[in-house]
Amino acid sequence: MNKFKAKVPLGEPMTEPKPLRLFTEEAEDLKIIAAAVRDSVVKAGNLKYEQKHRRFSLEINRYRWETAPTRKGQPGERVRSILGFDGVMAVKTRGITKADPELILSLLNIEFTPDAEPPGGKITLLFAGDGELELTVEAVDATLLDSDYVWPTRNLPSHERRKR
Repeated sequence: MNKFKAKVPLGEPMTEPKPLRLFTEEAEDLKIIAAAVRDSVVKAGNLKYEQKHRRFSLEINRYRWETAPTRKGQPGERVRSILGFDGVMAVKTRGITKADPELILSLLNIEFTPDAEPPGGKITLLFAGDGELELTVEAVDATLLDSDYVWPTRNLPSHERRKR
């Protein structure tokens, strides 16, 4: 991973953020995609496994952490995105059903556990409410593609417990 600082000359406005286009075949870089999609929401009906093509994809509404408001009360943004995994040999679910395709799931994290014999392993997608998807993969091969469809939201993701 490369660390860098973006420099914007004083007095010049920042440009509009561009849609993310992230691709990785490295387990370490999967953490970057996981951070970008944290707190995304997806309808159960938008979880798709194409067994013939060995591809699993999710059409998500991603919270744009890269444009998160710096002051309280400012709206954040969500963007329609596709999160895809190739080389998927099997999919297991726990606590997730497609019986109600309109059910909203909140994605919390993505983790990779390598097999004893690399490069294969398991990619686990963790959802709020203890839901879990486990993808058995030949190797890490993940893609995140944002669309141009962006909208404001006042509902900012929060993981702090509320006091009653």
